Amino acid sequence: MPKNAPEGLKWYRLAAEQGNAIAQSNLGVMYSQGTGVSENDAEAVKWYRLAAAQGNAIAQSNLGAMYDNGEGVPENDAEAVKWYLLAAEQGNASAQYNLGLIYFKGEGVPKNLVNAYRWWNLAAAKGHEASKKSREVVRGLMTSEQIAEGQRLSVEPLTR
Repeated sequence: MPKNAPEGLKWYRLAAEQGNAIAQSNLGVMYSQGTGVSENDAEAVKWYRLAAAQGNAIAQSNLGAMYDNGEGVPENDAEAVKWYLLAAEQGNASAQYNLGLIYFKGEGVPKNLVNAYRWWNLAAAKGHEASKKSREVVRGLMTSEQIAEGQRLSVEPLTR
């Protein structure tokens, strides 16, 4: 974010209104965090959705979090999974971590330790510290066959 939030808001809004996905995503963050504007989760969702529709992985992950937590939209596990998955498939470590949590808890998807391990393993490979810890926790609950399957899935191309 620019150090001068009001000035940044002005330029992000101009670029966002012209369809720039990065500016739309950044504007969503500003509204979500109340940086230079009053915090407004519904407005954040609006900008995240526009950027996410253009394939912006950060916006997709943030939109997933909004649905996951019921911020600016009603809580909806299926929508959270949809947006996290789109971002995770592009290599977004935060989305991969959140998908791991969803599969571990079985929220919006059937509980699946192998898939939890897979997503945490992928995020951990990018240095995501919480994923490293979570991967080790779930590993302690898995059979050696499940761990091998999770590792195998971690090296497959990230496509549905």
